[in-house]
Amino acid sequence: MNRRRSLVISFTAAMLSGLLVYGVYILQVKQIALQQTIQVVVPKDFIRAGTLIQEQLVELRPVLKGSYNENMVSDLKEIIGQETLTPLGTNEPILKWKINRFHLLPGGDQSTFQIPKEYILSVSNGIRAGDQVRIYASAEGESHKLLDKDIMVASVKSSANIEVDNPKNSNLLSKANGDAEKMYLSRLEANGAIDQINLNLTEDEWLLLDRLCSTKKTKLVIAFSSASITKSN
Repeated sequence: MNRRRSLVISFTAAMLSGLLVYGVYILQVKQIALQQTIQVVVPKDFIRAGTLIQEQLVELRPVLKGSYNENMVSDLKEIIGQETLTPLGTNEPILKWKINRFHLLPGGDQSTFQIPKEYILSVSNGIRAGDQVRIYASAEGESHKLLDKDIMVASVKSSANIEVDNPKNSNLLSKANGDAEKMYLSRLEANGAIDQINLNLTEDEWLLLDRLCSTKKTKLVIAFSSASITKSN
């Protein structure tokens, strides 16, 4: 009887020991899993609301897997070209709800200005709403790049006051879907020539344009930037 009891006690002790070892193992596995990291997108420096995110503004940094959630952005391509809805802190994981692609609206320090026709010497025919353009000043005997950055196009209208686009293949829809090929094809067929163009500019940028062009000695050349397609994805 004593021998049988001893066997039962030994067996029970072995089972409890095995369960304890297994429990410790599970805890260690969970701890290791928590210590694993995932790369997420963070701002290199503070970013204001209404800022169009460019590659040089963000980077990838690791966070513990236990701290990661599905709202964090983990792919740089997903965020380039989007606009911030709220300020973003330095090295703060960027959440998807804090950004969007509706950057046709002016940023926090911008307004949308319609450029008077008499200020314009030429506008590239392929320009569409949502594109980025480069602005040059052309005067007699002198031409130069006027602004040191690309400018967002808020709208382009035909003489019938209709947004210039390909009705069968919308440039904006292709841009939202990140389809560069369809964006390119949409420019080959449009419903009218550009008659009016609206740009998102800061107050200082607009005053510079107005000051130069109001003398009637300088006109603007508005050129399409390939960044409109290459940075759409």
